[in-house]
Amino acid sequence: MTKKRGSDDDLPSGGESDRACDHRPAEPGLRVLVTGATGYIGGRLVPELLAAGHRVRCLARSPEKLRDHPWSGRADVVRGDVTDPRSVGDAMRDIDVAYYLVHALGTGSGFEDTDRRAARVFSEAARAAGVRRIVYLGGLTPAGKPEAELSPHLRSRAEVGRIFLDSGVESVVLRAAVIIGSGSASFEMLRYLTERLPVMVTPSWVRTRIQPIAVRDVLRYLVAAARLPAGLNRTFDVGGPDILTYRDMMRAYAVAAGLPQRVILPVPVLTPTLSSYWIGLVTPVPHAIARPLAESLRHEVVCAEHDIARYVPDRPGQPLTCAAALRLALRRIHEAQVTTRWSSAAVPGAPSDPLPTDPDWAGGSLYTDDRHIAVAASPEALWRVIEGIGGDNGWYSFPLAWAIRGLLDRLVGGVGLRRGRRDAARLRVGDSLDFWRVEEIEPGRLLRLRAEMRVPGLAWLEMYVERGDDGRTRYRQRALFHPRGLLGHAYWWSVAPFHSVVFGGMARNIARAAAEEPSAGRSTPAT
Repeated sequence: MTKKRGSDDDLPSGGESDRACDHRPAEPGLRVLVTGATGYIGGRLVPELLAAGHRVRCLARSPEKLRDHPWSGRADVVRGDVTDPRSVGDAMRDIDVAYYLVHALGTGSGFEDTDRRAARVFSEAARAAGVRRIVYLGGLTPAGKPEAELSPHLRSRAEVGRIFLDSGVESVVLRAAVIIGSGSASFEMLRYLTERLPVMVTPSWVRTRIQPIAVRDVLRYLVAAARLPAGLNRTFDVGGPDILTYRDMMRAYAVAAGLPQRVILPVPVLTPTLSSYWIGLVTPVPHAIARPLAESLRHEVVCAEHDIARYVPDRPGQPLTCAAALRLALRRIHEAQVTTRWSSAAVPGAPSDPLPTDPDWAGGSLYTDDRHIAVAASPEALWRVIEGIGGDNGWYSFPLAWAIRGLLDRLVGGVGLRRGRRDAARLRVGDSLDFWRVEEIEPGRLLRLRAEMRVPGLAWLEMYVERGDDGRTRYRQRALFHPRGLLGHAYWWSVAPFHSVVFGGMARNIARAAAEEPSAGRSTPAT
């Protein structure tokens, strides 16, 4: 069944979030707080709010992860955590509208308690600071179904929305189902399942009706929510014009991607738990995130109203159809214009985690594998190879070993290698890179990656561009590991015999790749 409100005409030429709203402010900009700016939606919302003339402050646990965003110099970024009343209270000062775009999905079985506590801290701080409005992006829930029967993910989203509506601060709660956009978790699930499995034995939830929405339309509604009339304290269902099953969406993706039609065979025996492992093995989405998403997909989530249109009128082609949203997302991927990804916020480490630069080293053991090699290329050519590492370019060493390590990580619930890269050529702090996270980048000199695979300790990989005493280019590579307990020490020594093959081969192959760059040039001694 399809309910038409939008158009499937040719897409606009801009990106998914380009012109998501009217960027001509009719009145002075508001003072806006955004939480979740390091995440998928938040990272796209901030530039939209700035373009609309608002003054934006971002609350982030790790502000350095926003350092390399194109808009970072135009927003005020403060350090804090939504579960910490003091930091939230400080961030709320002089704020008109506060956006709540965080949730604890993927952090373990206690995520409902964390979401509840954070929402209460946030609403109490907003009330104390005199904030005019809270804007929250939640999940669409089945009409008439008691909360007790919802999946934990949807139940938590509904509870957070209710906390805000009962907070004494005017709140606008937007409820969306599947969000389609390059880099979204839902889109990545859809993309990899359809591309990798021409014949699928699928869970019965592929026949459940859902109402997807393009990320462009979500951003349009979020920006408009800041200026909705005073006195509103309610939920709004937001969705695209199409009501589809997940099977319909997979077939639509195949058409958009130019793939042969997929054979989809639903069976009733795949439970949400088994489904999540299936999704985790086939797609980049790890089990910890796939499970709550799979549990939610068993519910029919269709908009019960479209009241938002009274305040944010639909224009021709708005909201985008599912087919148009899929084509746009694919185009952004092909053009390497993915501005944020679902994995941006999936950070298991805490901000207090030590760095490999800590002196001596923070009172614990630190194993290192340090390698240097001369490179017959310019520093610029070597840096291009370093910054392009991972994803489709691989790791320049023993591909089978990396593939096995990635598979083992997936089997124990880790992220594995399938997350790839946000951009094929450029990295920024906070980017996920296969089973690493970009922790520091000094263009032309240093790339530091923190491991996010399952290991009994903390691990980093550092890659440097240096000049030797003779002025020639040199490549330095350091693998570092801080073991956790006896198991951590045993882990390091068990893999140490393979370092010469894995890390030694990596250093040699990176140097060789730099020398073979078309514009490699040659380093020359300083005069």
